[in-house]
Amino acid sequence: MEFKTDSAYSPKDLFFDAEGRNKLINGVIKMSRAVKSTLGPNGNTVLIESPYHTQGITVTKDGVTVAKSVDLIDPVENLAVRMMKEAADKTATSAGDGTTTAIVLTEALVLGGMKGITDNMNRTAVLRYLVEVSNKVVDKLRKMSKKLSSSMLIDVASLSANNDREIGRIIAEVYKDVGKSGIVTVEKSQTSETYAETTMGLKFDRGYLSPLFINDQKKDECVFEDTMVLVADIEIANILQLENVLKPIITEGKKLLIISPCSTNVVNTLAANVMKGNLKVCAVPPPNFGYKQHELMQDIALSVGATYFSEKTGDDLSHINYGNLGHAAKVIVSRDKTVIIKSDLKTDKDAILERVEQLWQSHDQAKKKADKDFILERIASLTGGIGVIFVGGQTDIEQKELYDRVDDAVCAVRSALEEGVLPGAGKALAEVSAEILDLKKDKYVVICDDENEFACSEANVEWDTAIDIMHHALLAPMMQIVENAGLKVSDIYKGEVKNGFGYNVKTGEMGNLIQMGVIDPLKVTRSALQNAVSVATTILSTNAIITMARSYETS
Repeated sequence: MEFKTDSAYSPKDLFFDAEGRNKLINGVIKMSRAVKSTLGPNGNTVLIESPYHTQGITVTKDGVTVAKSVDLIDPVENLAVRMMKEAADKTATSAGDGTTTAIVLTEALVLGGMKGITDNMNRTAVLRYLVEVSNKVVDKLRKMSKKLSSSMLIDVASLSANNDREIGRIIAEVYKDVGKSGIVTVEKSQTSETYAETTMGLKFDRGYLSPLFINDQKKDECVFEDTMVLVADIEIANILQLENVLKPIITEGKKLLIISPCSTNVVNTLAANVMKGNLKVCAVPPPNFGYKQHELMQDIALSVGATYFSEKTGDDLSHINYGNLGHAAKVIVSRDKTVIIKSDLKTDKDAILERVEQLWQSHDQAKKKADKDFILERIASLTGGIGVIFVGGQTDIEQKELYDRVDDAVCAVRSALEEGVLPGAGKALAEVSAEILDLKKDKYVVICDDENEFACSEANVEWDTAIDIMHHALLAPMMQIVENAGLKVSDIYKGEVKNGFGYNVKTGEMGNLIQMGVIDPLKVTRSALQNAVSVATTILSTNAIITMARSYETS
């Protein structure tokens, strides 16, 4: 008898019950210890060795950077690490900040669950109730939140930038310039300085197709005011394709910005006419590539009131005429970027509002941070301004660390603008922690007959356990912030403390946290809690773990 072996055979290791869960908890604890030391104004930096970072090392206080760098040798422990990374990454994607808080809450929920859920309980019921309690916590946080005022902008930005007031000021000023619907992005500076640039209009990273289009020799830019705009993704291979457009442009002495691929012959012909003074025109290629190019070109056409001629819709450039052109108040074209300052002359505001509403819906459905950021840029280009913060540094390591902090702060302000703010320092979660104890009376079980049901009703053990787990977990961020400052919660919060009041770790003062500028965006706190609960319930419900079998050689 012959036995056939499977060529894809891959042996596995299996772990069950407490043994498997204990290994997962070890992974949770190791991950959390690395990340939670960064929490709060007195949090510590983490030194990371990694081939993916500049010079092989990085120094950071950014929770998601620390989390991403952790990989453990034990495969089961590493599964827990991977799940916590997912919680941190989801929080960063949806809110832009709060990754450390998510990990601190995950650890507290997991440890609380392991201690609180006993063998005589219905584990599934406890975990289901834990999700229900978390929803009630979120509802209470929403009621506590306050709208972000312009004076709070600098506080939110500074706090997320590790209490760097100068960085907070730069971010706050940019957000004030671009408005609520504007977008702020972060890039690395080519110098050691950190500074910001704001554009009130459309901006994309494509410059002139020929330096002969330059009319501002000092800045090497082509600057036009009161300009007509042609928008197409069809290559202009022959100048005769633009005959119906160029005739009225020349006759009326108008200026023209062409956003379209152009053949070398067309670019040379246009440049020659510019040099002779016959024509005021500048040609730039379309922004981006693939589907992004098509969507951005649609946005540009909508913003300037132009008809978009596209290969995808079977358009023919020979049909284009002067009425198909859009209008811009001003265009500034440099070697590598184009800025269009919009005008109201041909713009359909209702169509823009409709497009923005559709984009917000797409933003809510998007899963990846890159996709969300791209949609936000499109919204900003249609409705507001675009701000760019250029982060500098004396060394690559310093620049990377500052870049992480600025990026967190920019995202935190965006989240605060969307959903409002809460008292910071973990105090909002601590206040809700006390309030949810009153929920214990919401559920009871009947253990007697119908005649005496109220006399014989008693607490629902699983419901009470879920509340107790959540109650202690919500205190964890505040306790960690205080602990990182070398203090104890019991020494600071003595007796009853009013809602909204708490301890400012940076100044050592007790007072109204929002007035002192100690603020957390609701969206950050909410996302951190919801993602922590998701990961914690997965770990606590696990009863069997299967990993690839591994062997380790020691020398």
